[in-house]
Formats: sequence, C-alpha cells, structure tokens
Amino acid sequence: MSESTHLSRRERQILDVLHAEESATISVVRSKIPDPPTDMAVRRLMHILEEKGHVKRRGKEGREVVYAPCQCKSRAGLSALRHVLNTFFGGAVDEALAAHLTRKDAALTDEQARRIQQLIDEAKKQGR
Repeated sequence: MSESTHLSRRERQILDVLHAEESATISVVRSKIPDPPTDMAVRRLMHILEEKGHVKRRGKEGREVVYAPCQCKSRAGLSALRHVLNTFFGGAVDEALAAHLTRKDAALTDEQARRIQQLIDEAKKQGR
C-alpha cells in the first residue's frame, strides 16, 4: 500500500471506523460515520479501498462481508502522525509538541512528563 495514495473524506472516515473497530460490516460502518451514504455507496467505497490496498475482506458475518484494515492501527497512526508533522510543522516534532502543550486546555500529568523525558533521553543515547 502506498502512503501517497490519497483518500477522500469518506474513505478516511471508513478507515477510521475500521481501525477503531478492528473489523466491521457495511452496516456497522454506516452506523459510525456522520451523515452516512447508502449501503451501496459504502460498498463501492469499500471496493475502492480494497483496490487501493487499504482494506481486505475477513469473511462473513451472516450474509454481510466483514472488512478489516490492511495496516495495523499503530502503523496507520504513525503514518498519519508523520503526515501531520510534515504538513503542519515542517517535520519538526518539537514545534508540534510545543503547539500541543501551549494550548489552554492541554493537560500533562507528571507521569506523561516523565515518560516524554525518558523517551528523549533514550533517543539521545541512540543518536537519534
């Protein structure tokens, strides 16, 4: 699957549901997306996502086909994070973190701060 494959808003919504649910039928997907299109439209979008290599069929649940994302949730999350960092922060992790932490509603627990510092220390030791 190519990371450069562009997804429409609906395709992204469908993939978000599949990642959240791990796998789902057309009816489950429709119930989880805002202002859902018809069953036929969702089926067509699933077929397109299959052709693009983002979705695979997992079997059947009664008469309905069960679909699952081809990429695991963590890998898809990393890919999405990389895209956001490059698009909005020029690839700068520090700027993204600063933007998040300087929000008025941002809350960072002591445990999260320790974990971030630990990750920074490990990355320095490994020369990253």
